[in-house]
Amino acid sequence: MIRFKAKIFFCAFLLSGTLAKAQSNISKESFDLINLGYPGLEQVKKAVEAGQYEEAGKVLLRYYRNKLGAKPDLSNLETPIDTDKLAPKTKETADNALKHLFKTQESYGYFDFGQDINWQLWPVKDNEVRWQLHRVKWWMPMAITYRYTHNEQYAKEWMLQFEDWMKKNPQGLSADNDKYAWRPLEVSDRIQSLIPTLSFFINSPNFTPAFLLTFLKSYGQQADYLPKNYAAEGNHRLFEAQRTLFAGASLPEFKNAPAWRKSGIDVLNAEIKKQVLADGVQYELSPVYHAAAIDIFIKAYQGAQKAGVAGEFPASYKQTIEKMAMAFINITFPNYNQPMFGDSWIREKKLRLKQFQSWAAMIPENPFIQYFASDGQAGKKPNWLSNALSNAGFYTFRNGWDSTSTILMLKASPPAEFHAQPDNGTFELWVNGRNFTPDAGCFVYSGDAEIMKQRNWYRQTRVHSTLTLDNQNMLITNALQNKWQSSKNLDILTFTNPSYKNLDHRRTVMFIDQKYFLVFDEALGTATGNLGVHFQLKEDSKPVFDEANNKVFTTYTDGNNLLIQSLNTDKITLHEEDGKVSYEYGKEMKRPAFVFEKPKSDDKTQQFISIVYPYNGSKAPEIKIKENAGNDYINGNINISVSINGKTSVLKAKLNGGNTTP
Repeated sequence: MIRFKAKIFFCAFLLSGTLAKAQSNISKESFDLINLGYPGLEQVKKAVEAGQYEEAGKVLLRYYRNKLGAKPDLSNLETPIDTDKLAPKTKETADNALKHLFKTQESYGYFDFGQDINWQLWPVKDNEVRWQLHRVKWWMPMAITYRYTHNEQYAKEWMLQFEDWMKKNPQGLSADNDKYAWRPLEVSDRIQSLIPTLSFFINSPNFTPAFLLTFLKSYGQQADYLPKNYAAEGNHRLFEAQRTLFAGASLPEFKNAPAWRKSGIDVLNAEIKKQVLADGVQYELSPVYHAAAIDIFIKAYQGAQKAGVAGEFPASYKQTIEKMAMAFINITFPNYNQPMFGDSWIREKKLRLKQFQSWAAMIPENPFIQYFASDGQAGKKPNWLSNALSNAGFYTFRNGWDSTSTILMLKASPPAEFHAQPDNGTFELWVNGRNFTPDAGCFVYSGDAEIMKQRNWYRQTRVHSTLTLDNQNMLITNALQNKWQSSKNLDILTFTNPSYKNLDHRRTVMFIDQKYFLVFDEALGTATGNLGVHFQLKEDSKPVFDEANNKVFTTYTDGNNLLIQSLNTDKITLHEEDGKVSYEYGKEMKRPAFVFEKPKSDDKTQQFISIVYPYNGSKAPEIKIKENAGNDYINGNINISVSINGKTSVLKAKLNGGNTTP
């Protein structure tokens, strides 16, 4: 406690000295970035022209207090903040920030950055830890806590930290520091969050005209930096352009505000055409970033509305947003989660509801978006079931839209960028309120050799539900859809992926009687080696591994269970594997995983036949198949008898085209 009090006194002493010095340095140049002809700044202009710079600063502060201090605009924040009450977590973050204990990446907790803040400290060699340090996410909790407590310690400390960051992180300090402090994504994050932060603190009696001018100078420099340094592609470019537009819309008093707005609009108009596929999916093929892209496009439109320039977006802009929202609906489970394809993780339902509500406000005429925005209380439930987003390669088999439904979502995609993984064929299966086969997730992004080792574990093909050769990563993810057909009693997908040199993987998934799945995997080509078809299960499934009969089944006591069994008549071996899953960044847990294996010793095609069978009860069903006359897997002609607990049905299908009969 003594150390804490001493630090506060030391910080306050430094702050008072810094601000007193800045106060005496207000000059004509202090107003260079401001358009003094902007409506409402007449008295500021008059004082500047009269050489009364101190008075001009006071008038400008009154202007911004009236504009920003009454009702801060939080609509542009990436993650919504509840300001109706002071949450304990928010106050904890703010109190720790007073002691320079900053949480830069949620999963690692707080780090002590020292009494004299060390902005170059890198306590864990995960790049996200250092990048997110420069997003200064704890400043907003400090501002919200100040709003409720009126404790001037938060305002004083924030102003001290702001000036300390400016002093110690000038652009060009070093290539290493620029990589983190001035990466455009971090700059854009700051210019987005600084305006609402300023809005909470601006009424503090310790907030001086000199500090306001210091703030505006730094803000203008950062906003000017972005258009010249946008990321070349991907969601970063979207974030950066949208936040530049936001800066120009929120602070139109800057001389360069019109250029900021124009830059953001021009980039987003171009990128929405480049980054959104014809089926409405954002081209990074990560559900998390797809949802983020929708938010970006909507916030950009709202920013343009605020500035009176929404007409710069064509009608097709809104139409594309609607298509993106509809695509997202098709890959949404009843709990509002999406499959963790690529670099994705689960989200709380309340967050997704807020996103859908924002989308519904943008597109109020769409009843299906309204349905999801209202948690099923308004609008219209989708009047379709299974769906193919064929450009993205996201396929959904479903028999309903509520929690009791059976839903399988599979990825068989074209090449994508950083966030994609070598995983074509992987899937997640939801049955009666349970996701039995969550995808692996991503765990971490980038960093030193140890961090990359952790990331690369999750990027292995063998930790996804698909086929491998010698447990190696597939070399190419570029699936070709051979067939998609949906009917009342049978949905069927066939795709081919050139997974390895001289080896294509052709997978067929059949959703039969809206109840269970047959999966046909074929390895085609001259390559030889050990083939494996991998599966992963939920961490609490406690499966039974029946090696003798090549089947695995879960043992949930509520009776909602799943059987996965190889139906091959040739020799197949079942092996347990190491399995892990990561539902949020930096956190992982063990989970069951297994593989059906067989050798490929020549150029002949090898097949795997697996059944994925949800059932109710504690005893797994007895399942067998029999090949009937004319059955020819290689040429895609299926004619088999499937026996389940003694009840037999005949399945006839053409996997690569033609008519299919359940």
